Amino acid sequence: MKVLMFGWEYPPHVFGGLATANFGITEGLHAQGDIETLLCLPKPWGDESQEAARIIAMNAVPIAWRDVNYDHVKNRVGHVMSPEDYYRYRDHLYADFNYMGVNDLGCLDFAGGYPQNLHEEINNYSVIAGVVARTETFDIIHAHDWLTYPAGIHAKQVSGRPLCIHVHATDFDRSRGKVNPTVYGIEKNGMDNADCIMCVSELTRQTVIHQYHQDPRKCFTVHNAVYPLKQELQDIPRPDHTGKEKVVTFLGRLTMQKGPEYFVEAANMVLHRTRNVRFCMAGSGDMMDEMIELAAERGIADRFHFPGFMRGKQVYECLKASDVYVMPSVSEPFGISPLEAMQCGTPSIISKQSGCAEILENCIKVDYWDIHAMADAIYSICHNDSLFHYLQDEGKHEVDQITWEKVGLGIRELYERTLGWK
Repeated sequence: MKVLMFGWEYPPHVFGGLATANFGITEGLHAQGDIETLLCLPKPWGDESQEAARIIAMNAVPIAWRDVNYDHVKNRVGHVMSPEDYYRYRDHLYADFNYMGVNDLGCLDFAGGYPQNLHEEINNYSVIAGVVARTETFDIIHAHDWLTYPAGIHAKQVSGRPLCIHVHATDFDRSRGKVNPTVYGIEKNGMDNADCIMCVSELTRQTVIHQYHQDPRKCFTVHNAVYPLKQELQDIPRPDHTGKEKVVTFLGRLTMQKGPEYFVEAANMVLHRTRNVRFCMAGSGDMMDEMIELAAERGIADRFHFPGFMRGKQVYECLKASDVYVMPSVSEPFGISPLEAMQCGTPSIISKQSGCAEILENCIKVDYWDIHAMADAIYSICHNDSLFHYLQDEGKHEVDQITWEKVGLGIRELYERTLGWK
């Protein structure tokens, strides 16, 4: 089976959880042994792993004819695409897009990540998808999140192949109900045109059914997973804080979706009972300054650390240095970070309003707004060694069973069902 997959970010260039999930899904599909994935990315850098998927650099796919020689193409885009592929795509141009501000190769440049002109880049990406869909042969299309839905729809219109979309989050999650009508429109159009809708949790599936008015028969829950820790991450030492200050960590975007203010308020309550705890709020976002000010107002700034955005090995060093991980999300479609924390042997506290709460048992679950329960849980794990070790051991054992290979098997079954192969 051959899959044309549209993604937006991919390790090692991580801007959010979408990169982690996209990588895990391609790895899980590759593990099936008979699935070939063509993964389209707006701006790959050339250092991405191509073991599980062949990466198509959308910024190196021409949409306007240019008479350029082989060496020039190789010099310009050879690190992300072979000149042979460039010419192959050039042979399948379907319109004159010179007016779109193409470069010397007839390609469109992308900023990478989530720039100010994001909607323009989403549109450009969907235009390029038309060339790719006319050039490649594939059985099914898989589009990740609203950014790639227009590309998936275009590829479906061109090829006649069925479209699966993957809902990692909706604007209801990101905006706490204050939905952006443009984003909602893109999301709903993607869902309306999809033959199969994969949702990262039952929580998200219900949002898709009730807020986007989708047929429940084409909506399926496909929970996320984690991949095994590489040896270099396993080898990161775990400090022993016995008799020392404990460390409690929040790691994620500092936005209203993630509930950072509840973490600060719970921390304040803990620090009224003991001063032997430090709180780490790792991440960046539009609520960063507000959280620094809130910690200062509560008189706990000396117990708070704001190290900023973390990526790669830094994340695991932070998790291993923590005694408790807290994810107080107001609305979390899934939430991979608690699974990563539990992999590192760090007990986790998660909100009941998160998708991962549907599959995790060996963690503490509280309502995001219940700062009293959150503070009690933090205090208990920090001061009850038997509870700490129970959650540490059982949590790690549980998460080790949640693999992307199992996710890949579930997605493959949905592909076959959508294609009418079973």
